[in-house]
Amino acid sequence: MSELPSAPPIRLLGSNISYFTGKMENYFRLKHIPYQLESMQFPATRKLLERELGLMQMPAVVLPDGRFMTDTTKMIEWFEEQYPQYPILPPDPLQRFLCHLLEDWADEWWWRPAMHYRWHYGEGARFASYHLANELLGSIPLPGWLKRLYLQQRQRSGYTTGDGISRATVVGVESDVAQLWQQLEDMLSRQPYLLGERPSLADIAFAGPFFRHFALDPVPLELLRQQAPSVLEWVVRLWNSRMDNMSGEWPECIPEGVTALLEHMGRGYLPYLSANVEAVRAGATRFSVEVDSVRYEGARYSRYRVWCLQRLREHFDALPTNAKSAAEALLKTTGCWEPLWRDRDLPLLEGQEQELPFRGDTKMVGVNESLLKR
Repeated sequence: MSELPSAPPIRLLGSNISYFTGKMENYFRLKHIPYQLESMQFPATRKLLERELGLMQMPAVVLPDGRFMTDTTKMIEWFEEQYPQYPILPPDPLQRFLCHLLEDWADEWWWRPAMHYRWHYGEGARFASYHLANELLGSIPLPGWLKRLYLQQRQRSGYTTGDGISRATVVGVESDVAQLWQQLEDMLSRQPYLLGERPSLADIAFAGPFFRHFALDPVPLELLRQQAPSVLEWVVRLWNSRMDNMSGEWPECIPEGVTALLEHMGRGYLPYLSANVEAVRAGATRFSVEVDSVRYEGARYSRYRVWCLQRLREHFDALPTNAKSAAEALLKTTGCWEPLWRDRDLPLLEGQEQELPFRGDTKMVGVNESLLKR
């Protein structure tokens, strides 16, 4: 293994209020991998990443040898292979599988309510649009007020009102968030990290919605202070944690509280993935679905999330026999099993996502290219 402190720093291209940039920063800090955050500059960065990666997505990584990378899930897998000391996945196969489940849920479900809190409320929209206009769009010769207006309209039409959240949905979406906060508050008031005494991939995944959105944007931050102070404390603890300083042991069994998270995932995210599969199969770029008593009207379909569902199945199939039996029993009792396998023949593109993390030609098929979300 390379000596991490002496390795050349990795360039992390993103934004210091970005969901997935924050996820990667938490990972690099936890693993003590030297990196340097560089704010993307548009339109120059877009042209660079489209040339090097086949798509524009935030964040991107530039390795010391000049190679470009994209997709936080696949990048973390790659870095874990390069730096296997102090792994962020537990040795127990069932716990590793649960980490993959929770990561996918954090990545592909919670971004929508995180974006909602940022862009729905005027206080959050003013904060984020002012910051992003200055950080990312500084080279564009337009008045600041016009850039801020553009950002607010673009993000709302792209990721909140334009992706299934209506006025009638707001209460349900925020109730969904409150349920998650309470579940995590119950867990993190008893233990320092999601799986117990050591941070894992699950913690890194949930750093996405929490570190740079819920615990940063003014409206959800105040709610967290009042409703989930242990979660807020965990956000800071994770940012300041290093795997080489961890003294706690990996848990011997599934930690208390994980079952509630899986039940939550089984009610909402996995049925949503199934509805997305049907939309992709039908060639419908928009679809509506009611999950966990919340109806999302006109959500965008995503080919990438079909691949995410396939990856979850692959992680299950890779389990050894004993762990596979335990995982099946747990998924069935929490309502995750049926939606995970509901659509047997997935409409994947040939070779879809096989070149990740070094190329992402097909990743954004079905979803407008993202300037700011990831």
